[in-house]
Amino acid sequence: MSRAIKLIIAVCLSVLLLTLGTVGYMLIEGWSFMDGLYMTVITLATVGYGEVHRISQAGRLFTVILIVLGVGFTLYVIGNVVQFLVEGQIRTVLGRFKLEKQISRLRDHYIVCGYGRIGRALSGFLIQKYLDIVVIEKDEGRIPVMNEDGVLYLVGEAADPDNLVKAGLKRAKGLLAVLASDADNVFLVLTAKRLNPDIFIVARAVQNSTKETLYSAGANNVVSPYDLGARRMAHAILRPSVIQFLEMAFVDSGTDIYVEEFPVSAASRLVGCKLIDSGIRKDLDLIIITIKKADGAMSFNPSADTVIEAGDTLIAVGASRNLLKLSKRLNP
Repeated sequence: MSRAIKLIIAVCLSVLLLTLGTVGYMLIEGWSFMDGLYMTVITLATVGYGEVHRISQAGRLFTVILIVLGVGFTLYVIGNVVQFLVEGQIRTVLGRFKLEKQISRLRDHYIVCGYGRIGRALSGFLIQKYLDIVVIEKDEGRIPVMNEDGVLYLVGEAADPDNLVKAGLKRAKGLLAVLASDADNVFLVLTAKRLNPDIFIVARAVQNSTKETLYSAGANNVVSPYDLGARRMAHAILRPSVIQFLEMAFVDSGTDIYVEEFPVSAASRLVGCKLIDSGIRKDLDLIIITIKKADGAMSFNPSADTVIEAGDTLIAVGASRNLLKLSKRLNP
């Protein structure tokens, strides 16, 4: 039985005991409702103010029974109330301690600042990819939702340096700034970059005019959900087949076709190999659609003679099991 149910039962039985005592005095002594209620309360509380009227032998016997029942039951009710309050506080403290301990163990995770509609959708997508995330959300009303979703979270201002440090900013792989206002996101980006200049930040921009400000603040990428939505609708009517393919590759649509990017480690045995000799197409049945060089240059639809170099980023499309094999070859 939960603590809340125990507390409700105790309160209901308390009301029942008051009613029983009041009605008992009214029937036995012929007192008014207020006299019966007053006598019942001072009897159960054992304050000893004295009887409101002269009481008969039957009334005295009833009072003794009421005291025996009432004192024990009052202690039981008080105990339940104290237990409800104390256990609730202890459970909250222990819960926060457990969350903070789990967060302190994370490495190469992502910090999602804001758990509104966009922040929740982003978190869900990252979790589907088996990535670790930590959410920073100031609205305590969203705590039940975060508990239900099973995410690690901190409650407080996302731009607070203490909260960012607790979220593991110096160990994180990236930060997503999806707060409600552009001003909050700009301040968050500035604070995060000051604490960890190497952190990769993707920020949300409500107004197009804020994009440059966010880039200047240190954001590596700025996204406007409204622009993306409009562009997506335009492409859906102009290039429906292209959109269908992209949704298959980027959205969990039930197919096994995905687009992923893989950095090339210097320890990979594929370093120095030509694409035609790498076995990526022949053995893994994957298509390399783009190679991003270390200097940022992009090579679309690279030729078979293109040499794989350390520091490259290969963007491949194919089945998930084969993409996993390629990841292991590029990052042994």
